[in-house]
Amino acid sequence: MSHPNVDSQLDTYLDGELPAMETASLEAHLASCAACGRFRHRRLALRQAIAGQLPRFQAPEALPGRVRAALRELSGSRRAHPAAASPAWRWLVLAASLAVVAVGGWRLGTNHTAAERLADEVFASHVRSLMPGHLTDVLSSDQHTVKPWFNGKLDFSPPVYDFSGRGYPLLGGRLDYVNGRPVAALVYGRRQHVINVFVWPVRGPERGATGLGRQGYHLLHWATPEYAYWAASDLGLRELHDFARLLKLGDSAAAASER
Repeated sequence: MSHPNVDSQLDTYLDGELPAMETASLEAHLASCAACGRFRHRRLALRQAIAGQLPRFQAPEALPGRVRAALRELSGSRRAHPAAASPAWRWLVLAASLAVVAVGGWRLGTNHTAAERLADEVFASHVRSLMPGHLTDVLSSDQHTVKPWFNGKLDFSPPVYDFSGRGYPLLGGRLDYVNGRPVAALVYGRRQHVINVFVWPVRGPERGATGLGRQGYHLLHWATPEYAYWAASDLGLRELHDFARLLKLGDSAAAASER
């Protein structure tokens, strides 16, 4: 590293703990310095790889039922022996109630974690693609070259558009693996920024926040009746939303032409 300040500030920045003034200065430097930008991508990939190896613990599926059964038993005992409602019993009832609240919170947290886990997968795939030689399997700005390239490699034909006239040129595509299946990754550009668009067929209700931030990157998620979309980039959020609208218009025009 030829910029020691970046080396010393980057982890604090990635943790969201760098003061606002220093953050603005660092982001400006990262945007203008290709070497430091690559250093950031390598550090992000390392952090994601470490996080991916951490163990995850889930409560047993039978736990909520056991807690409810214990509450019913305690409630029945109090009705059968009202005089025996000693302080000890009251503490047991309170503890059981707190357990139910904890289980409910755990279940909500599990659902939240599923959506967050998918966002983490998309983010990790985006960061990996920024490493040298990982961005595209087919390098072309021609949608009629990129779309056929996926034939035989996926069990679906992803929609591919070129928005060069709107300032978002198609750069190519590649195969990726997200959400437990092979997916299409379409690569677009915007000035010096890269946009990865991950596409796969909808298999049921799609969970995921419409917009998320990950360590200086933005993730957008939406779904059509046919496809789930995730767009990832360090592009400003407003421009990324503009790009997402272009994709949605492209899908609408394609659907109208098929009718």
